[in-house]
Amino acid sequence: MPDIDLAAAPYFGWDVLRDLQELFRYTFMQHAFEAGTIVAISAGVIGYFVVLRGLSFAAHGLSHIGFAGATGAVLLGASALAGLLVFTMSAGAVMGALGQRLRGRDVTIGLVMAWSLGLGLLFTYLYQGAANLAIGILFGQIFGITSQDVAVTLVAGIVTVLLVLAVYRPLLFATLDEEVAEAKGVPVRGLSIAFMVILAVAVSEAVQVVGVLLIFALIVAPAAIAERFTTRPSRGLLLSAILAVLFTWAGLTVAYYIPYPVGFFITTIAFTSYILARVVSDVIARRAAGRPFAWREEQLRHSP
Repeated sequence: MPDIDLAAAPYFGWDVLRDLQELFRYTFMQHAFEAGTIVAISAGVIGYFVVLRGLSFAAHGLSHIGFAGATGAVLLGASALAGLLVFTMSAGAVMGALGQRLRGRDVTIGLVMAWSLGLGLLFTYLYQGAANLAIGILFGQIFGITSQDVAVTLVAGIVTVLLVLAVYRPLLFATLDEEVAEAKGVPVRGLSIAFMVILAVAVSEAVQVVGVLLIFALIVAPAAIAERFTTRPSRGLLLSAILAVLFTWAGLTVAYYIPYPVGFFITTIAFTSYILARVVSDVIARRAAGRPFAWREEQLRHSP
């Protein structure tokens, strides 16, 4: 985090307007909220389909592969973001080509994750630069984002959301019933590859906020919560994006006043919210139709 004059320590009171002015007093906080909001929307939208398609572990695997790409690019004198995109998009295309066969390959994905993390650490060692490089990629560096980074993030975020919306209907059809979709002429394999490539872009965006090790916080947690409270995909998509934004805003706000990593706060808020969501959804389920978990069973019938 940039140095802050101790004489001008963060102020917090009950005056909402003054608190907001304080929160956005510094340029780095403005950039953090701008980039964080963009990333959260993208992660929430793509994350809903990640949960529906059962690809949470694959998404986490992409983030580790991206770490190797980012550190390798820096070693070669290129942009870390460029390395992230090249590695994650390439790996995403391969995973997408596997289609349904990707499910159940936890061992393979886990081994690739471990190897990618080790490869990234090797590249960091060979680079002989500051350890902040690896720490920033692993845990995020949102408070170091520049206006140029925000612009790049905005373009990537818009592209991600528009691509998801463009393939929304056929992707949803293929997610809910792949065999029927394929029989109806839906290009299932092509959609799978396209989705994983879009996911790779979203993962690359989210890395600068929460880092490769904490990527679940923005891609999986909001969608998992949304999936418990609505069976309508359109509402689930919207709720997932809103929750991701709220988690990010809350984490950034707390991190401004308490000098601990923002990734910790975002993941803690997301995890706590998910636990509360499980409790609340189970309570609703018991009261819904006079028998335990009837509401949840109804939702599962509409889920893949």
